[in-house]
Amino acid sequence: MNNLVRLGLVATCATTLVAGDAKDALQAAAKKLADKPNYSWTSTLELEGTQFRPGPTKGKTEKDGCTVVVYEGDQGNVEAVLKGDKGVVKTEEGWQTGRELSEAASGGGGGPARWLGRLLLATKRPAQEVEDLLTKVKELKPGEDGVIAGDLTEEGAKELLTFRRRAREGQSQPPPPKNAKGAVKFWVKDGLLSKFQVRVSGTVTFGQNQEERDVTRVTTTEINEVGTTKIEVPEAAKKKLSS
Repeated sequence: MNNLVRLGLVATCATTLVAGDAKDALQAAAKKLADKPNYSWTSTLELEGTQFRPGPTKGKTEKDGCTVVVYEGDQGNVEAVLKGDKGVVKTEEGWQTGRELSEAASGGGGGPARWLGRLLLATKRPAQEVEDLLTKVKELKPGEDGVIAGDLTEEGAKELLTFRRRAREGQSQPPPPKNAKGAVKFWVKDGLLSKFQVRVSGTVTFGQNQEERDVTRVTTTEINEVGTTKIEVPEAAKKKLSS
């Protein structure tokens, strides 16, 4: 075996080892974040090829405590408080559960704010979201500056493209997206998850006319104030959560 062949085999083995270690490193980075007493994050959504620019979603969470999530839109903010498997959303009528939001929607009293509220109730904390994303990735490759990247499986991309549309109630289930694909990037600093980005695209069917549109969605989440986040939960929200 000549030297060039030996070097090629060594490089292949090293790449495989590093790629395998990348997933372990990310799982450890996500767990390290989850174990912190508290942290904050900001998620921004970009819909490529459209003029629509959604506002950011900001969250604060404490270990074994409450999570507060706020969507900051042009028409005002929508706020939700989560704890365990329970959650409430602030509305004009006061704090409401997901069931109460759904009942209002079925009675014609839904509206964008309540639809957004139901989306917020499905929010996963970043540490949990990364764990879920890792189950949808084909292979991870480490890069420079602590960045780890990989492509999503087709099924994983379909699931992420479908998620926001499932929140709308009172409509028939839309067909699954076509040509779904996606990619993820994760940033790790000092062994701690600091940022991640999800890009998904595909052909999605909308409306009763079954109109097909090509959609590309990029969500970027940045984590900050680790260990220094202060969370204030309104008493009315606490009372509703405990009822």
